[in-house]
Amino acid sequence: MTVAPTPALNDVSYGQFARFLAQRLGITLGENKQYLVSSRLSMVMREFDALDINEFIARAIDGKNTSLTERALESMTTNETFWFRDEYPYQILANDLLPAIAKTTQKLRIWSSACSYGQEPYSIAMVISEFKRRQPSAFSAGVEIIASDISQKVLKFASDGIYDELAIARGLPTAMQDRYFSRVDKSKLKVNESIKSMVSFKRVNLLDSFYALGKFDIIFCRNVLIYFDADNKASILQKLAALLPADGAVMLGAAESVSGAEDVLKMEKCARGLYYRRRA
Repeated sequence: MTVAPTPALNDVSYGQFARFLAQRLGITLGENKQYLVSSRLSMVMREFDALDINEFIARAIDGKNTSLTERALESMTTNETFWFRDEYPYQILANDLLPAIAKTTQKLRIWSSACSYGQEPYSIAMVISEFKRRQPSAFSAGVEIIASDISQKVLKFASDGIYDELAIARGLPTAMQDRYFSRVDKSKLKVNESIKSMVSFKRVNLLDSFYALGKFDIIFCRNVLIYFDADNKASILQKLAALLPADGAVMLGAAESVSGAEDVLKMEKCARGLYYRRRA
């Protein structure tokens, strides 16, 4: 029996999906990204036994099948990450930010606002644990790290805290593996409870209000703003700043800036790199 060829993504469906993605997630595709959309959605289509990508996009947009819509949107988010990514943010955290507030009598609260598979919040937790090894009295009121993402799939993975050796090898020093992970089987390791207990995971869309998350001393919002247009990026930065105390810190990606939010965030340079503080 001859199987009919799978219909190609047409320009009308691509345009509709691009507008839908921008509306729901703030992600701007631009032109000539049909191949990206086709390759990402093709993996999700198999889950729903769909053969026609144009029909699948129409179903995703109409929203009658919530699961289908959410999976289609999630497939377009980028979840590339690894341990201690770029190194300098964690050096700044360990050597500049944590010492300045180590004697606080309030709970230390940090937000990893695009946590992906969990490497960022767990890296933050390991830095704090190492700091407390040197200064046991630091943060006596406790530590709370909120880790969020738009994708329920990656949040589930991150909350489980189990990684294969390939993922572990991407930036995690051997000393950290030995100290903060235990072996599940011959190919997988699990984050120890001492680190997991610092982190809680929540689904957050950065386009929505996130005021209910409360105040944070430090916010990591790295390598995610590049996917938003200028207006949404400025709005997100303004909302982030509102969650910080005066002089609270924001860590952005190396290619990101606070354009559109210079009135509330200012650049701080230090020996290890730069970050941003809320203006007093």
